[in-house]
Formats: sequence, structure tokens, C-alpha cells
Amino acid sequence: MKDEDNKENRLLDTAFSLFTKKGIKDTSIQEIVDNANVAKGTFYLYFKDKYEIRDILIAKQSHKLFKEALENLRKNYICNLSDQVIFIINYVIDELTKAPDILKFISKNLSWGIYSKTIIKIYEDSENKEDSVYKLFIKGVKDNNLNLKNPEVTLFMIIELVSSTCFNSILYNEPLPINEFKPYLYDTIRSLIDAQ
Repeated sequence: MKDEDNKENRLLDTAFSLFTKKGIKDTSIQEIVDNANVAKGTFYLYFKDKYEIRDILIAKQSHKLFKEALENLRKNYICNLSDQVIFIINYVIDELTKAPDILKFISKNLSWGIYSKTIIKIYEDSENKEDSVYKLFIKGVKDNNLNLKNPEVTLFMIIELVSSTCFNSILYNEPLPINEFKPYLYDTIRSLIDAQ
């Protein structure tokens, strides 16, 4: 079983490396298996096609960013829910700014790190279920008696807003360079959370 896990991880690592260097379109399954040093049939034991492995990798990379942001939040004393969410979002934006190839790979699918069923399944048993951005947000809404009609939808909208606007702002400086854009983004996030 350990060797099988190793093969799956090699395929994931190799695919991620090739996808971020060459792009998904220009990467073949044959290249992935050759570079991972596994048989082509082994690939199909784990993944239906290169798009499935891409989706898993996008969800894992997004999840990793949110997990690291949450770990950094825990090192700071921030009580206000809006401030906590903005701290997390700011951390994610800064990390994506430093790694534009990861941003291009994730594209505008940042919410997969929180909402992907693949990620929920992978991490359900291996992590503390209370330690997620989703749980932090839902608990914060409840603890602060915020009058949000649907907290899950609000969080989804925030992540989707960040994902699509920051992609263009970081990569193309549209509508503004990211550091100029952040105050507008954070004001909007505050208004979504603090709407009463």
C-alpha cells in the first residue's frame, strides 16, 4: 500500500510540475508517467484523465493556501470576523502574487480549496474538522450573531470575488495593480460580512 501511495504522489507531483511549466494543454499523460517513472496503466488506476488530476491538484493547491493562511492567523490575536477573513484573504493574495505560475494554474478556481468535494474527502479524516476557513467563518457568524441570510453563500461569494478579481489584478494589473486594488476588495468583503 505504501508503494501505491508513493506512485500516486509521484504522479501528482510530476503532473503539477509539468502543468505549471508547460500548461495542461501541452502536457500529455505519457509525459506524466514517464517523468513519474510509472507505467501508463498505473495512471489510470488513480485518475480518469489529465483533467481529473488537474482538478485534484487545483483543489489541493487552493486548500494548502487557505490552510497556511489559517495557521498564520492563529499566530495573531484577531477577534473580529471581518478582520480574520481579510487577514486570510490578504495572506492568500500575497502568496499568489509571489507565485504567478501557481495563480495561473489555479486560475479562477480558488474556491475549490474550500468547497471541493475531493478536498473534503481527502482531508476529512486526516485533519481536525474544526480547523478550516469554512468552519472559522460559520462559527464566527454564529458567535457574533451576524445576521447573514446564508453564511455559506456569503463565504463562497467572497472567495469567488477574490479569485476572479485578483487573478486579473495580479497578472495583468487590471483594473488596478493588486496593492491598489486591495482596499476596494477589503471594503467590499467587510460590507458582505457586516451587512445587517
